[in-house]
Parts: sequence; structure tokens; C-alpha cells
Amino acid sequence: MVEIRFGEGYEKKAIKFFKKHKDVYPQYKKTIEILSKNLHHPSLRLHKLQGKLSSFYSVSINMKYRIVLDFIIQNDVIILIDIGSHNDVY
Repeated sequence: MVEIRFGEGYEKKAIKFFKKHKDVYPQYKKTIEILSKNLHHPSLRLHKLQGKLSSFYSVSINMKYRIVLDFIIQNDVIILIDIGSHNDVY
């Protein structure tokens, strides 16, 4: 099991996101639970991002929304960076 932390400003972004997308929250909770237990679970669709986000990874909440994250593998820590649609740029 890994520790999940919020990066700087993530909480504020998540609150704003869920005000607009309340219906996504149950899927988000499930995604976080799976992420903490099994980073490589197929439903997460974990992948490395490209371009200016190439130092980060992404997991899917659903087909429309994702969470951008960073890993600190040595300490089994995942830092959540951003939340939004797959088309949004961090």
C-alpha cells in the first residue's frame, strides 16, 4: 500500500473541480482507493505524460477525467498534482 499526498494547490483544484462535477466524486474515491492498493491496476490506465508534462504520470478517473500525479517510489509515496479532463493542461 502506498501513501497518497496532495501536491501544492491540489486540494483547491479538487474542490473547484467537484463543485462542477459532483457526479464524478464516487468514481474519484474508487480511483484513489485502487491507486493506494495497486498502482498498476488496469482500470487506472496509468501512463507517462508527454510534452511539457513529461515528468508526470496520469491515471484515469473515467474516460473523460484524469488525475495528474508524480511518484516518489523510494518512500512509496504518490503525490497528486492536478485533476481535470484529459484535454486540460496542468
